[in-house]
Amino acid sequence: MKLTKYKKEIPAKLYNLLEKRGFEELRPSQTKSIKAGLFEDKNLLVCTPTGSGKTLVGELAILNSLYHNIGKAVYIVPLKALANEKYKEFKKRYPDLKIAISIGDVDSSETHLSNYDLILCTSEKLDSLLRHHAPWLKDLKVVIVDEIHLLNDPGRGPTLEILITILRSMLKDIQIIGLSATIGNPKELAAWLDAELVIDKWRPVKLEQGVHLDNEIEFVE
Repeated sequence: MKLTKYKKEIPAKLYNLLEKRGFEELRPSQTKSIKAGLFEDKNLLVCTPTGSGKTLVGELAILNSLYHNIGKAVYIVPLKALANEKYKEFKKRYPDLKIAISIGDVDSSETHLSNYDLILCTSEKLDSLLRHHAPWLKDLKVVIVDEIHLLNDPGRGPTLEILITILRSMLKDIQIIGLSATIGNPKELAAWLDAELVIDKWRPVKLEQGVHLDNEIEFVE
């Protein structure tokens, strides 16, 4: 869908940024998220395939909050390696923002994070920050939960579930954006998050299923 069609629905600062980055079209997951209330502080659960543009939905929620001085943002990822990857990407993409990464094993409130706009961390690290009553948490407005389907993981799922519950209880106006390509019960999870459900099957590369035998592949019609 052409970007220009959504000029009235996208805040001017963000629209200009998308134009500057060379965006001419938005992907289905992005347009559906805008219609679902991305810029109206609505919680969203975005369930679309890998490469369908989910990350930009999270970025737009973060930028909307930061560029309009609404509050800080946290981007939760399941792995330290992924946190490092996202940190490098965001630092390069948004040099005007103060971005921090918090993935260390030190159990403390890390008060220095008060000086940053966006903090990337694992759920376990944010849990530690909550338990130590990090003072900057009161200024938190947007939380992006990448790979939110890990709520079903027996190892880290309970920590993530409790974390989201505490944040929603502590910060009444917080906006939570859950991102995932694989959720078995999206309607139930959206209801638990009090979120608008965004589902789309569009993917940048067509996915085909087939059987490989004797160096030949027979694809399913």
